[in-house]
Amino acid sequence: MTPIIHPRRVEDPLRRTYTEDTSVAFPVGFFVRGYSYKLLGIGETDLHLFGVRSTSGIAPRINLLGTDQLGRDRFSRLLYAVRFSLIIALSGVLVACLVGISIGGVSGYAGRLVDTFLMGATDAMLALPTLILILGVRAAFPLELPMTRAALLLLLIFALTGWAEMARLTRGLVLSLRKREFVVAAVALGVSQTRILFRHILPNILPSLRTRALLLLPAFLLAEVALSYLGVGLQEPEPSLGNMLTAASDLDQLRSQPFSVLSPALAVLFFTLGIRLIGRSEPWS
Repeated sequence: MTPIIHPRRVEDPLRRTYTEDTSVAFPVGFFVRGYSYKLLGIGETDLHLFGVRSTSGIAPRINLLGTDQLGRDRFSRLLYAVRFSLIIALSGVLVACLVGISIGGVSGYAGRLVDTFLMGATDAMLALPTLILILGVRAAFPLELPMTRAALLLLLIFALTGWAEMARLTRGLVLSLRKREFVVAAVALGVSQTRILFRHILPNILPSLRTRALLLLPAFLLAEVALSYLGVGLQEPEPSLGNMLTAASDLDQLRSQPFSVLSPALAVLFFTLGIRLIGRSEPWS
C-alpha cells in the first residue's frame, strides 16, 4: 500500500492551529523528482531520496519535523545545526588535547621549577568557573559575527578553557611512568629526553588520554549549545542547536508540537549518551 499525505490548512491563525484536508491526497515515494540541488556540493541533480509524487507538477514538500514560525523546515535546520556543533566540539577537543598533552607532558617530565610554574597556571585555569569565563571571553567580541568567524571564536574559547584538565591528567600519567624500567633503560642508553617523552612514555598513556578526550566531547557540545541558547553563540538566521531550543520557551508551540520543538534537545541527549556508552565499552577505559 502506497503511503499518502494530506495538506494542512490553517484553522485558527491566532492560536496557530492546523487541520488536515483529507479531500486531497498525495502519494509518497522514494527517488522522486523535485527541486534542483547540488549533490555533495559537486553535481546538480533533482533526484530526492523520498518525496511526494504528483502529476500536476504542484506538490507539497514533506517536513518531517514541521516548520518553525518563519516557515523554515526544522529537520533541515537540525541537520545543519548538528553539523556545526559537531565540527566545533571535535575541533575544540582536538586543539585542547594537543595543548593540554604538550603542557602536561613537559610538566611531568621536566624539573620541579618548570612543573611548579606550569601546574600553577593549570590550577588557576581549573579554579575559574568555565561557563562564566566563556561568557566573559565571548562578550569581548561583537555579538553578531559571520558563521565562519563565530566558529573560529568558539573553537578558540573552547581550546583556551579545556586544556587544563587534559594537562593535569597527562602530568599525573607521565609522573607515574617516568621511573619505570623501560624509561630508566632508555635514559641509560643515552636517548634524548624529547624522544623518551614522545616515543616511550606518550604511547603508553594514550589509552587513558583517549578516554578523557571522549568525555570532553559532550562537555564542549553542551557549552556551544548553552552559548547559542543564551544568544551569544551562533546567531540567527544560521541554525544552531541552542538557538533552535529557544522555541521551547513558547508554551503554545511546546504544547502543540513537543517532539518537533524538543528535537534539538533529543539530538544532544542521544549524542551525549552515545559518547558515554562508547567511553565505557572501549577496552582502554
